[in-house]
Amino acid sequence: MFRQLRHIASMAKPLSQHRLEENSLTSLPQQLRGRGAGFNPAARFERRHGQFVDDGWDSLADLPRLLTTVTEETPRTIITHNDSPDVGFDRSINPYRGCEHGCIYCYARPYHAHMGLSPGLDFESKLFAKPEAAALLRAELSAPGYRPRTIMLGVNTDAYQPLERRYRITRGLLEVMLEFRHPVGLITKSALITRDIDILKALAAQGLVKAAISLTTLDAKLARAMEPRAATPARRLDAIRQLATAGIPVTVMMAPVVPGLTDHEMERLLQAAQAAGASEAGYILMRLPHEVKDLFRDWLAREKPDRAARVMALVRDTRGGRDNDPEFGSRMVGSGPYAWQVGRRFQLACERLGLNRDRFRLNDTLFRTPPRPGDQLTLW
Repeated sequence: MFRQLRHIASMAKPLSQHRLEENSLTSLPQQLRGRGAGFNPAARFERRHGQFVDDGWDSLADLPRLLTTVTEETPRTIITHNDSPDVGFDRSINPYRGCEHGCIYCYARPYHAHMGLSPGLDFESKLFAKPEAAALLRAELSAPGYRPRTIMLGVNTDAYQPLERRYRITRGLLEVMLEFRHPVGLITKSALITRDIDILKALAAQGLVKAAISLTTLDAKLARAMEPRAATPARRLDAIRQLATAGIPVTVMMAPVVPGLTDHEMERLLQAAQAAGASEAGYILMRLPHEVKDLFRDWLAREKPDRAARVMALVRDTRGGRDNDPEFGSRMVGSGPYAWQVGRRFQLACERLGLNRDRFRLNDTLFRTPPRPGDQLTLW
């Protein structure tokens, strides 16, 4: 199902070799530089686990820096369907598995365990790409009886992460969307989305696209620690500005809101996004499923030890006394007085700024299957 591509690292090895050698990395400065996770928790479905152990000669200090490897994936289909009542779409495409942005809170981290890899450092350094995505999409949209509904790109892992500069898979998918006049939505933390303004502008002219920029904080230092390889807050605001200027509808997503760490910025952040050109806004309260809770606790202890206890207390206060609440209806916005307060503040700020006053609905009436070479032309 998978074939090893070329690697962006001299230490790249087949997946089977990585499983025992790197599944329990401890705090290694060279390994962790520029990464979000502080260790590699064992993949929860694996029977055998391994770890690095110092032999007393400081040998761990000699380990090379952890670099990124890429494996090509060849799935049979590309559109993923869901029936979740918590999201406003029923289909999506993820061009990549894993994400080099390394956001410590990322709810997609646990999915890497299904690959026999760790949701920790593996998630942000062992990536998978789907180079045939555009061809697969074209085939699925051409299937008899296909009915168009908005397809979201990059809802699990970022469609514009650094790997996209080389692979251009997301751009290829947008080209197919334009060819079929199919409605599409995007969400990203990357300013790389501005590279595709030419295609997005053509889609927007037909009411076929909406872009969302995820902006968690305006504090550049906090963003660097929490989202080490994502675009800076200033660059994301500039991306909103460029997209809006080009006539592309833009939503700002404060996703996630981290209780006790970023929630105090809500009004200021929404004001900055609205001034840059965002017309809609949304938020998600931080979720900590499976291994993410331990990764986030470790990050708090390293980066924000003075706030760690309060942050986790507030997280539990919004999750019914637990670190995570997986229930539909509450998992995105939390519950309890503190979660209500966050939601009410968001509502009042949006009303004051005029955000969400007019919700832009994508057009799904223009869809057509373009003729292929050799097809018989119709008279009508």
